Amino acid sequence: MLIVLNNKCNLTKDEFLSYQEKIATIDEEFVLCPSYTHLANFNLQNASLGAQNVSTTEMGAYTGEVAASQLSSFNVKYCLVGHSERRTYQHETYEETNKKIKELLKYDIIPILCVGESKEEKALNKTKDIIEKEILGAIQDLSDSEKLKLIIAYEPIWSIGTGNIPTPTEITEVLQIIKNIFPTNTLLYGGSVTEETVTTLQQCPLIDGYLLGGISLKVENLKNFLKKMTN
Repeated sequence: MLIVLNNKCNLTKDEFLSYQEKIATIDEEFVLCPSYTHLANFNLQNASLGAQNVSTTEMGAYTGEVAASQLSSFNVKYCLVGHSERRTYQHETYEETNKKIKELLKYDIIPILCVGESKEEKALNKTKDIIEKEILGAIQDLSDSEKLKLIIAYEPIWSIGTGNIPTPTEITEVLQIIKNIFPTNTLLYGGSVTEETVTTLQQCPLIDGYLLGGISLKVENLKNFLKKMTN
């Protein structure tokens, strides 16, 4: 199981250092995606370093951007792309996601492509169309070997932070749609993953791991989740 922790825009420097000491005691290996400001302070032995975003461009006169080459210099191994929060708040497009994936692959950083439908799209039975559009838009012009390097994270937007998750059947149906495009790629699930929902999620055989948001910041809850996950 691949476990990815997305801290989002949280933790001051001192808070991160304290947090890092606590998660250093976790037995399972995982990927940690902290804020950019904490990349230089990463020193875990039980985790790989991930980033939450990357620029569509190389280094240059792009104030506020962080290039893939810069991430690589900090030994970043993974990077989220296409997260619903960036699609919503920063209005990121399929084209931008595609450019980011290409930049990451130049530096052997594994893209974690996030896809998922909104509550309205689900109600209109558009889930399949949305998932396919997001994926096909993101992988345009990629070679077959490049496509194999991607990790796909299914995060239904309506589930994130709500405590509600799709049924095992619904999750399996969506992951099968993704499998039809990426037969051998690693598939993650994210969206209200907690100690309480892990038992339900374990009923989905196509889940290869989890992208964890809120629970990633609650170390004891995270440990309990991981314990239940491995039992």
